[in-house]
Amino acid sequence: MIINEMQQRAVMHKDGPMLVLAGPGSGKTLVITERVKYLIKSHCISENNILVVTYTRAAAEEMKRRFLLDLGVMQTGACFGTFHSVFFMMLKDAYKLTPANIIGEEERIKLLREIACRAGMNYDEDKELITELMAEISKVKTNVTRIEKYVSVNCPTELFGRIYAQYNSCLKKAGLMDFDDILIYCLDLLCRRADILAKWQDRFRYILIDEFQDINPLQYIIIRKLSGPAGNLFAVGDDDQSIYGFRGARPEIMQEFAGDYKGCPILLLDRNYRSATDIIKAADRLISVNRKRFVKEVKPVLDITGRIYITEFATMAEQNIKVIEEIQMLKKQGIPYSEMAVLVRTNIGLGPVVNKLMEYNIPFTMKDKLSNLYDHWIGEDLAAYMRIAAGSRERRLFLRVINRPKRYIGRECFSSPEVDLQEVKRYYKDEEWMQRRIEQLEYDLHILSKMTPYAAINYIRKGIGYDDYLNEYAAHRSMDPGELLDMIGQMQENSRGLRTIKEWFTHIEAYKEELARQSAKRKIREKNRDMDSVMLATMHGAKGLEFTAVFIIDANEGITPHKKAVQPSDIEEERRLFYVAMTRAREYLYISSSNERYNKHMKRSRFIPEILKVDEQYVRPDFRH
Repeated sequence: MIINEMQQRAVMHKDGPMLVLAGPGSGKTLVITERVKYLIKSHCISENNILVVTYTRAAAEEMKRRFLLDLGVMQTGACFGTFHSVFFMMLKDAYKLTPANIIGEEERIKLLREIACRAGMNYDEDKELITELMAEISKVKTNVTRIEKYVSVNCPTELFGRIYAQYNSCLKKAGLMDFDDILIYCLDLLCRRADILAKWQDRFRYILIDEFQDINPLQYIIIRKLSGPAGNLFAVGDDDQSIYGFRGARPEIMQEFAGDYKGCPILLLDRNYRSATDIIKAADRLISVNRKRFVKEVKPVLDITGRIYITEFATMAEQNIKVIEEIQMLKKQGIPYSEMAVLVRTNIGLGPVVNKLMEYNIPFTMKDKLSNLYDHWIGEDLAAYMRIAAGSRERRLFLRVINRPKRYIGRECFSSPEVDLQEVKRYYKDEEWMQRRIEQLEYDLHILSKMTPYAAINYIRKGIGYDDYLNEYAAHRSMDPGELLDMIGQMQENSRGLRTIKEWFTHIEAYKEELARQSAKRKIREKNRDMDSVMLATMHGAKGLEFTAVFIIDANEGITPHKKAVQPSDIEEERRLFYVAMTRAREYLYISSSNERYNKHMKRSRFIPEILKVDEQYVRPDFRH
């Protein structure tokens, strides 16, 4: 196997720390596996003294598989694992713990929901809130932040402090820990027990870390302690691909590494074996705008120019149709579907693409699990309105939407399993203003029953005032209403062309069935990588993948960079994320934006002019034309 000069220098490094800057397509996995082989074969280092750490179990298993294949053996004493698996191994050895001591995801969600409800947060059905609270708790722990210093973004800070304390107290009483606690307890163990620390330092004399740019402060503290005075720490990563700030990753740790290990060699793997020249140059123009980074110059190896198409469409619907047409054209030119990917900033952006691919019968697979849009509480609210308009009088449906928006109608007036609005009017017979509200509701339901689903959703939003309710809800949650309005906008757009409420529910059922098929296909794809289908993924989910043709869609302000990115450091991370998306492409790169999305005017992403700078050659009015 031929490796270049810089890769060879990294492989042949023996003792002491080293930082290897490995850009996209530079062969970092090869360098790590070759260095392990070099230590064993050339320096007779015992396999048992080598630890290779990466971030996912799948990545660790794949790296181990490649290593065993290269050596031509069935097993090895070298340890390949994730931070959590390695640190939990140490806890198991010291405390005789088992996986039963780690709280399961469903149990964790249930616990947090109970604590939040006891604390007065009345959003029991809002699954997103619990997810966001879990992420905040993780951020506090992995950043080694004192809870008194932390300012919450999801609820009042004092309330978050109480939730955080109660959550940890409940875990301790039950003898449980979450994944972040594995790190906390491991650090505590190594700090308190010098004998145990010495034991593991002696065991793991050579430590290699993959994806070092994703390390969080807590992991870094532990790994430095574990590497001991010898400091045989071989860190491989790319600060330009650090995209997990929401998990606590801090790319600046890579720069701190050089200060913590003064005089340590820093190598740049500057050859890109993946992408065409123009794609590399365009991606480098973008990422060079970031200030907090190691300055690099990446050189292409492939002798191909590549093709980049940057296009601004009038509407999102037009963009998605053109993407489908281009996929069909590439397929006719001989590029398999499996060599194409459509990338979006967030999971919700996949919905419209899924609908279009289903409409055109193009096979696809989703890298990320797509939650059912219609299972969201907004979808359930719309479904309740539709069912009532279609004639249902179930009490549960009325209770769901009667005060969305506020009508000030009390739950107590719905005493029977079947609702009779005439009885409700009699309940409020002495309050004329309430009588008028109920009559207005009767009128609204009658109007809805005569409308197409698209018109009905629009009437619910504008005529009945559901958008106003969403704005009030968002203000109460201190969140951006745009996310909720985009969600209902997507549901409305998906209903375009359907004629009846019955057809709308049929569409929802078909969408649900397709998601179930996708879940099954993901499992098949893991075993059969040759499945010919277009990959749909978020930019985060695409990390580590590569394709002949990549479509980055919805390149608009507020989407990418995301509207939540406010601080300069947030924008830099968003730019790194876009850079990761661009560098997934080998030969064809399509970047598209739209001027209108769900009836809202949109601006193209600031990243597009940064990519172009003075070079407008990639701009196309309609991709190729």
